[in-house]
Amino acid sequence: MSETLKATGLAGRVLLSLIFLMAGVGKVTDWSGTETYMVSHGMVAVPFFLTMAILFELGAGTCLLLGWQTRAAALALTVFLVPTTVIFHNFWAYEGAERMNQMQHFLKNLAILGGLGTLVAAGAVGWALDNRRVAAPFGTTKPTRLVPG
Repeated sequence: MSETLKATGLAGRVLLSLIFLMAGVGKVTDWSGTETYMVSHGMVAVPFFLTMAILFELGAGTCLLLGWQTRAAALALTVFLVPTTVIFHNFWAYEGAERMNQMQHFLKNLAILGGLGTLVAAGAVGWALDNRRVAAPFGTTKPTRLVPG
């Protein structure tokens, strides 16, 4: 694998992880504001769902960043992002400029889902913890992957 492909794979994961990491940190630092926003969209059990959102965004976002358990992290973020998109970016319920704003967020999330789907299918490309190799087991000459690809 070329160094360019390795660097591009890392850059893609880093850029994709940033939106989740920044959102998770934002929720932690503005818990009450996020709670109010969730309530305004009809959410119930807000403390539970807010805690889960933070865990998904920070936990799986960090996994994407490091390229560790990439497929599972991307799948977890997909499971998180689908209902989030429908609940919080329901552009069809708005009119005028706010409708366009919510539609842009909705479409942005669809694009992110496309990137996550690629990671679910292909796993981490290039420089990633998933792609570390260990020394060849005793009696063999071929190194083994730590994580199945």
